[in-house]
Amino acid sequence: MKSFRLIPAIVAAAMLVGCVPSNKEETELTQETQQKEKAETTIIPSIQIDESYYKTLIPYKESASRGLVVSNIYTKYDMKEVETGLMRLSQNEFDTENYYFQEGQYLAESTVSSWLARSSQTEDGLNPPTTDTMTPEERALKAPVYLSHIVEQNYLTKTKDNKVKLGGISIGLALNSIYYYQKEQYGEYYEKPISESTLVEQGKKMAAEIVSRLRTRDELKDIPIVVGLFKQQARNQIIPGTYFSYGVAKAGQNNIADWEGIDENYVLFPTDDSQDVYRDINNNFKNFKQDVDKYFSNYTSVIGTGFYRNKQIQNLSIEIPIQFFGKAEIIGFTQYLTGILINQFDNIHVEVSVTSVNGPEALIIKKANDKDPFVHVYD
Repeated sequence: MKSFRLIPAIVAAAMLVGCVPSNKEETELTQETQQKEKAETTIIPSIQIDESYYKTLIPYKESASRGLVVSNIYTKYDMKEVETGLMRLSQNEFDTENYYFQEGQYLAESTVSSWLARSSQTEDGLNPPTTDTMTPEERALKAPVYLSHIVEQNYLTKTKDNKVKLGGISIGLALNSIYYYQKEQYGEYYEKPISESTLVEQGKKMAAEIVSRLRTRDELKDIPIVVGLFKQQARNQIIPGTYFSYGVAKAGQNNIADWEGIDENYVLFPTDDSQDVYRDINNNFKNFKQDVDKYFSNYTSVIGTGFYRNKQIQNLSIEIPIQFFGKAEIIGFTQYLTGILINQFDNIHVEVSVTSVNGPEALIIKKANDKDPFVHVYD
C-alpha cells in the first residue's frame, strides 16, 4: 500500500457556520448566527489519493445532524452506503477535481428531526399523517413511514481570491422498503413491504418539498441541489441498499425537472440467483471458497459482497473470519489465499480481509488485471 505525504495549501476561507433564514420568526437565531460568522483558515490537502475521492477540507467539520444516522438507519451497512453512495452520485454534478467535500452544515439536527416526523406531529413533517383512531394495521396500509433519514453533504469550490465557497449541496433521502410495526406496545414486530413504485412517488414528492424549503434561504437560492433516493434493506440483511434515482435542481431552479435512474446493487456471494450477470463471479467465488475449505480441517465461513453498476461488477469484498492461530500459520494462510486469489479472479478488483477475535489479521488487495496484489499481515 502506498503511503502519501500530505503537503497542505492554506487558503483563507469565508465559511458560513450558520444560515441566514428569511423567516422573521428566526430573527433572534439569525442575530446569534451572524455573530458566529467569520473568515476561517482552512487547509486543502495537495494529494488526492484517487480521482474517485473528494479532497476534504481541514479542519474537518462534522454534520450538524450527524448523530441521527445511528437511530434512523436500520443496519451498519446502510449507514455507510447512504453516505458513500451519495458522494458517488454527486460526482455526476460536482467533479472531484474542482469541488471539495464537507459534511452538511445547513440542516440542524432539530430541523432534520422535524422533517422526518409525520405531518400530524410537526408542521414540517414529511411523512404521512395519522389519527389516534387508526389501528397499527391501518397505519401500515394507509400511512407507513416512508422517509427514515436525510443526509446532507456540502461541496465547496475555490475562488480566484483564494477563498472557498459553497458550490453545491447533495441531499440523500433514505426510504424504507419495509415498514415495521407492533400491534401491541411490547409485542412482536410485523412487516409491511413498500413497493418501489410507491417509494419513487413519495421520494420525488418529498424531494420537491425539500428543495422548495432550501430555496427560501438566501445563501441557498442559487446553489445546485442534488437529491438522491436511497432504498434501505431489511433489518436482517448483511448487504447495503443503494440509491436508485437522483435529480438535480439547477442553480436558481425551484424544482427538479428530470430524474435519472441509477443501476447499482450489492450481491451476497455465494448466491442462488441464476442470472447470467452473476454466474461467472459466483462460480469463481465457489471455487475460491472450496480452496479455502481445503486448507482448514474445521469449517471456516467465507462471505463475499459484490458491488455492481450497470450490470458490471465493480469490486468484490471477501471476509474470512478465522480462529486465532500463531503468526507463522497466519502468514502461511495469507500466502495460500494470495495464490488462489490470483488464479480465481483475474479482471476484477478484489479485497480479502482475514480477521480473528483479536481483530484484523491480514489484508489482500488485487486490482483488476494486476498480477501482483498488495499483501499485508498485521503485527
